[in-house]
Amino acid sequence: MAPLHEPEHFDLDWVYPARRYDSHLSAESPVNATASKHASPTALELDVHEGIEVGILLAGAMERRLGDFMFIAKPGDVWLCGMWEPHGWRAVAPETRDVVVFFLPGFLADERLGGDPWLILFAAAPERRPRVNSAETREYMSSIGWEIEREIRDARVGWETALRLNLLRVLLALRREWDPPTPTLAPKSARSAYLSRIMPALQLLHDGVGKHVHLDQAAEKCGLSRSHFSLLFRQTMGMSFAKFQMRARLSLVAHQLLATQSSLEAIAQQAGFASSSHLHYAFSKHFGCTPATYRKQSG
Repeated sequence: MAPLHEPEHFDLDWVYPARRYDSHLSAESPVNATASKHASPTALELDVHEGIEVGILLAGAMERRLGDFMFIAKPGDVWLCGMWEPHGWRAVAPETRDVVVFFLPGFLADERLGGDPWLILFAAAPERRPRVNSAETREYMSSIGWEIEREIRDARVGWETALRLNLLRVLLALRREWDPPTPTLAPKSARSAYLSRIMPALQLLHDGVGKHVHLDQAAEKCGLSRSHFSLLFRQTMGMSFAKFQMRARLSLVAHQLLATQSSLEAIAQQAGFASSSHLHYAFSKHFGCTPATYRKQSG
C-alpha cells in the first residue's frame, strides 16, 4: 500500500484546523471543523478520533470505508462516523473537496429528529446508516456543505451556533428519507433524553481514555444502577459500555503508533492494557491488521 500522508488543506490561514487522530475536542470546545481540497487522487488514509464525524462531499469523488462497508461519495453525499470508529477514505478524482465537522455528543445534547434521538443515525451498522437518496436531497446537502465551508472560512461571531444548526438540518433531512433498522431503536415508551443521562460516563472516558473505567464506576458517575446504565448506554450509543471503552482505548493506541516511536510495551501501559500481547490481540481484531503493520502504513 502506498504511504499514508496528510491531505492537502487549502488556504490554511482561514481553515479552522483539526489534526488527524486528535480533533482537540473538550467540554469547553465540543466542535471542530475542516475544509479540504485534494488536487489529485490520494492514497488511502486511516482515521480515528474521539468525536462524532459528519462529512459532506462538495466536489469530485471520494472512497469512504467503514469496516467492510465501502461506497464512492459524489457531490452532495453525506457520511456519518461514530465516536472512536475506525474509518478510511481516499480522493478518487481530481479537485475533490469536502467539509467535515467533528463534535462531542453534548454539542447536540438531547435534540430530537421528530420523535427519535439523533444518535440512532450513528448507532446503526455502517451499511444501514442513512444515505442521500434523491437528487433534491443531494442538492440540499450540497448547499448546506457550502454554507459550512463559508462558516469555516469566515469564522464569524456565532460560527459554532451556525455549525450546530446546519448539522441538525443535515441529520433531519437524512432521517426523513431513512427507514431505520428496528434493533437500533429504543422502545417508544423509553425514548427520552438518554444522552444527558450517560454524558457523565462519556466525560469520564474522555478525561481518562488510557485508564480502565469499570462499569460500576460509570454507572455510579451517572447516578444509575449497573443494569439501568448498561441498558441506557446500549440504547443510546448502539453498543455496550465495554465495547465503547475498548474502541476509545484502541483509538489512543492508533494515535500513539502514528505520532510517536514508543514501543508497543510502552503504548500498552499508557492505554491501560495488561500486556503488549493483550494489546496486539485486541488491536488486530479491531483494525484487521497488526500494530506493526498499522504503524508501517504511516510511512
